[in-house]
This record gives sequence, C-alpha cells and structure tokens, in this order.
Amino acid sequence: MTSVLWFRRDLRTRDHPALVAAGPRVLGLFVLDKRLTEPSGASRLAFLYRCLRDLDSQLGGRLLVVSGDPVELVPRIARQVDASAVHVSADFGPYGRKRDSQVEEALGDIDFVRTGSPYAVSPGRVTKPDGTPYKVFTPFSKAWADHGWRRPARMSEVDWIEPPRKSHIPKDPAVGKLPEAGEQAALGAWATFRDERLDDYATNRDRPDKPGTSWMSPYLKWGCVHPRTLLADLEPGPYRNELAWREFYADVLWHNPSSARKNLDRKFDSIELDNDQELFEAWCEGRTGYPIVDAGMRQLREMGWMHNRVRMIVASFLVKDLHLPWWWGARHFMNHLVDGDLASNQHGWQWAAGSGTDAAPYFRVFNPTTQGEKFDPNGDYVRRFVPELGDVPGKRVHQPVDHPEYPKPVVDHKHEREVALSRYNAIKRP
Repeated sequence: MTSVLWFRRDLRTRDHPALVAAGPRVLGLFVLDKRLTEPSGASRLAFLYRCLRDLDSQLGGRLLVVSGDPVELVPRIARQVDASAVHVSADFGPYGRKRDSQVEEALGDIDFVRTGSPYAVSPGRVTKPDGTPYKVFTPFSKAWADHGWRRPARMSEVDWIEPPRKSHIPKDPAVGKLPEAGEQAALGAWATFRDERLDDYATNRDRPDKPGTSWMSPYLKWGCVHPRTLLADLEPGPYRNELAWREFYADVLWHNPSSARKNLDRKFDSIELDNDQELFEAWCEGRTGYPIVDAGMRQLREMGWMHNRVRMIVASFLVKDLHLPWWWGARHFMNHLVDGDLASNQHGWQWAAGSGTDAAPYFRVFNPTTQGEKFDPNGDYVRRFVPELGDVPGKRVHQPVDHPEYPKPVVDHKHEREVALSRYNAIKRP
C-alpha cells in the first residue's frame, strides 16, 4: 500500500511519528500554499526553499513540491498514486485546522491521518484540573513538565516512490546571510550549542553582543528538528523553559484562535492608539535615533532574525513610545523573520503591548537607552548593525548626542512613557 506524507512544519526524516505511521512505501509531498507564502518575506522563503532542497536530497530526489491550493492538489495527487492514506503532523494553527478539515473532506474514502505535531505536548493537552486552559505561563509550564512527552520516535526504512509529476522548488530570492538550512544543519547547530554554550545560557542569553543563544528557532519553525529531540538532552533549566514558552503560546492560540489578529484581553480594544505612518517607517528602517532599537531593526532586515532581548526592546518601543498598534509590528516581523511562528510572534507582541497573557505588563515600559547600556555594555552589537556609529567608543554609543551621521531621536522616551502609562491606566479603571 502507498501512503502520501504531506510535509508541512516537519521537514526532516528523523524523530518523525507521521513518517513512521505512513511507511514503508511513501510519496513525500510539499505544497507551496500562497496563503502561507504570500505573507512571507524573502528571508523566510529562501530558508524554506533551502530546507526543501535538503529534504529532497535526503529522499533521493523524490520529494514532490507543487504550488497551489492544497485542498485541490493533495486529493488529486493521492489518487494519482492510488494512496490508501494521507499522513500529516497535526496543525494547530487557525488556518491550518480549517485547511486540514477541508482536505480531509475532499479526500473522500482516502484516510487522512494526523500523527504527532510540531510540539512536545500538543496544544490542548495540558489543562487545569477543572479542564479549562491555563492563562498564565508559570502554572502552565509546571503542568506541562508534569505531563511529560515521549522519547524521540524510532525510525524504520522507507521506500520513497517516484513522484507522479514534475517537482519544482523555486529559486531563492535575494537575501542576506541566513543560517545553514536543513535537518543535518539543525542537528549540528544543536550539538554545538548543547556542548559549548548551554552551560552559560542563563548568563549570556540576554546579551545580543555575544553568541549566547541557540539559533534553533528557524529549525523549530520548519521542523528540521523536533523539540522532543532537544528535550531528550535537557535537564530542567532556563533553556527548557524557553521551549515551554513556545508550547504555551501555541496552547493559547489553540484555545483563542482570534488572538492571532485581536487582543487576547479585549479591554485593550479601547486603548487610544496613534496612526503615524512616518514613525512606523522610521521604526521599520532602523532610523529612530535610539541605537539599540535601530540595530535590532537593521539586524532583522539583514539576517531575517533578531536577538530575543532586542525583540522585546523594539516591540516595547513601537507600542509604548510610538503608541502604534502591536499588529503592525507583528505583521512586519512575520514578513521578515526566518523563524516567524504565528503563535510565538503574535503572543510575544501581545506580551509587549500588555494585551496578552501577563497579569500587569503595562508597567513594563523599556527604556531603550538603559536597555542598550545593560545588555550591550560595550556597544559592540550596536556598532555592528549601525556602522555610522562605529567611531563612538564603548557604551557611549547608546547616547550618540548630536552625532552628524545619526538621526536625532524621533520621540522623547520620558514623555512617551508617561503618555503610555496614562493610556493604559485609562482602560484599567473599573
């Protein structure tokens, strides 16, 4: 019997429960769905295409990549190869759930089999004792750890069949430097981080001037490695906690699919927001006059990635210094980030905006100057991405007063902080 394995966010051949369920005779399929590719920027598309080429190589050149509507293409291709079933890793996103239901209906008498997911614990599995979802991270993370997860899946031999039609992986768009793509690169990156930097992660993870993070987020986004593979190497600690955050946000989105576009805390629907396109463009282009903000936004454009601490700084600046809608920033991030993940991105932005899962986050108004001085104390990160400040030594780079080649601050942080708190306090009143 032949099965179709429809790859989505699981571009690997190891620790792959859906592949185990599909074997031993399998057609590997990936559908370039315009609903997902059109909102993606050049960096994310280039990384995806490189991951697909790597996967195709692992399959002996037998990965079928097609473009179009999966509701029409998946059933057609399954019938072309006389498949008994289409196997997938379950998708828990709002669009993915709707699409999969439509594909399942269109398949008719061909089975649609969901096995595993992109998460160690599938969204919806971890609940309070009364069956309701967690709304705060700390109790969720404890329940998530208590629930536990399976060991990495044991794989068996697979006979990858020849595709019934021509496959086409598009040419990469022009991009800057991206991480090496594919499963082997993911496993290599994890081994390097685990063996060389994991012990210092708690100390260095907030320092954008140091190689203290794992860079695993692009590989987790596309499933080049499963989080269960990483968890098998980890004891409880800060890095495992970061994986729990990823699972928490997926769980929040599962229970609240509208939070991908709307405030989780609906009181924030009435908060006063501005609509200044020029300020937004200055933020996007990294010319706000606040060096740590500008460095982060330029890193995003150059590398399709941004250090997590800096993501929080630039997000706070957009929503609390510029008073612009969080979804403007979320959309910009999703366009440019190689690791753009809907659940993590949207809820990370809502955390910054105060409309998300924290109890009182409106008090957190990051001062971009002091954040820069604290987490980039020698100014190396700023000088790397804001070269016009290359002649400013040490931490003075975070306060480049009247520098001839650098813009003056677009707003006064002290004043805008008071404005932000006033607006937040207004919607907090009974």
